Amino acid sequence: MAGFKVLAAALALALGLTTPAAAQTEAQKTALAGIDPLFEAFMTERHAPGLVYGVVADGKLVYVRTLGVQDTASKAPVTADTVFRIASMSKNFTALAALKLRDDGKLRFDAPAETVIPQLKALKYPTTDSPKITVRDLFTHNAGFVTDDPWGDRQLDMSEADFSRFVAAGVPFSRPPGMAFEYSNFGYALAGRAVTNAAGVNYADYVESAFLKPLGMASTGYGVAKAPAPRRAVGYRWQDEAWVEEPSLGPGAFGAMGGLMTTANDYARYMAWELAAWPPRDGPEDGILKRSSIREIVRGQNFLGVAGRANRNDPDDCDRARAYGMGTIVYSDCKLGPHFTHSGGLPGYGSNVLMLPQRGVGVFAFANLTYAPVSVTVREAAIKLVASGAFPARTQPPSAGLTAMAAAVQRIYAAGDVLAAREALAMNVLLDRDAARRNAEIAALKAKLGACRAPEPIVADNAMSTMLTLPCERGTLRVRITLAPTTPASMQTVEFSS
Repeated sequence: MAGFKVLAAALALALGLTTPAAAQTEAQKTALAGIDPLFEAFMTERHAPGLVYGVVADGKLVYVRTLGVQDTASKAPVTADTVFRIASMSKNFTALAALKLRDDGKLRFDAPAETVIPQLKALKYPTTDSPKITVRDLFTHNAGFVTDDPWGDRQLDMSEADFSRFVAAGVPFSRPPGMAFEYSNFGYALAGRAVTNAAGVNYADYVESAFLKPLGMASTGYGVAKAPAPRRAVGYRWQDEAWVEEPSLGPGAFGAMGGLMTTANDYARYMAWELAAWPPRDGPEDGILKRSSIREIVRGQNFLGVAGRANRNDPDDCDRARAYGMGTIVYSDCKLGPHFTHSGGLPGYGSNVLMLPQRGVGVFAFANLTYAPVSVTVREAAIKLVASGAFPARTQPPSAGLTAMAAAVQRIYAAGDVLAAREALAMNVLLDRDAARRNAEIAALKAKLGACRAPEPIVADNAMSTMLTLPCERGTLRVRITLAPTTPASMQTVEFSS
């Protein structure tokens, strides 16, 4: 036990290493350095032996830092090539494997799961009107199985044969399928079996050949024995003021839900590849998985929820809309906008990733501490990066339709008459409010603002609507336009305001 005594906090932080990463702007360097105190505090407060965290932006690992040790016996420091278990973050790989098999015509998401997993034919459903579990239900935690984090985490070394017998013997339901979201590691073990049966090879081998090798993730895999001992993060729990080593389990049938092991450098490759699916665009695919299929992971697939704000008295905080996609949890809130995330927790390990696809940015962290709650710190880091302004949301060129309508808006305002660009108005505009009333509103704005110059660059998140801003002599004119579904382009909404 003495060998596992806690290292002094000062020593743990002194071991911190920053690996050179891609070039950043000065603003980005400042923002990235600003997240360090968050993770340093996490290390101290949670008694984590070791930690690695990093930021991926625009296809590169722009920042990675290590703290503490990967092994308390040898005192070997964590590096960006230390192999950590990432637990339930593995589910994203399983979901992507299923999407690839779906694209190849080998797996049908809305087919009964028993068509690909024969042992499920013997299931006794909880009610006579229960629908059969579909393949999609397994990947979206919608099958009616009980949430099983503590139990499922100890099943990683269950053999495929034992798993077949376990399923065939029957399992209880928490509720009928299709009634609610209920996080199920057992359901994802079944999802792994669906991948195995559809692919014709074990799910781990399929993930390796379909994703890990093409992405150059040479230090990533499912087998504990394959991880080089000198680079493996030993897992610990904090007990009685000391670190106690946890057993390493796997690989096995439950590995599809949480068995993957990886490094910061490898995982950054994966994050960069996944984030590269945004925004939708023309251009060749990489041959690994279609960009449109990757983007399916963030479609909320089942029942919506709300994650309440941590401090109800904080006016700057907000609740978060939440849904489970496929192997990822999808959020939207006032701090980060749309984003997706997933935690991982096992005896000996805790991890989290949060991605901001509209910004091309992701933050991740791995720790070798039982169920280390690093997700809170990762989110705080992401909030800091967004608030810094150094990682802005991506913009896309305005569509030809919006550009043409911006010119029409200028003509209307300059003339003080909506009929100056009548050809740009959809048929509903003058029916909704006649020209005389619209012109009176424009006249009042002209008296207040004076003449206006050309609109500022158009920023829009879709091809059909935007808020134009025009600098004027005495203020700013704002014009909300929405195009009608017509060819040529026309405006169904054109609303002037100051």
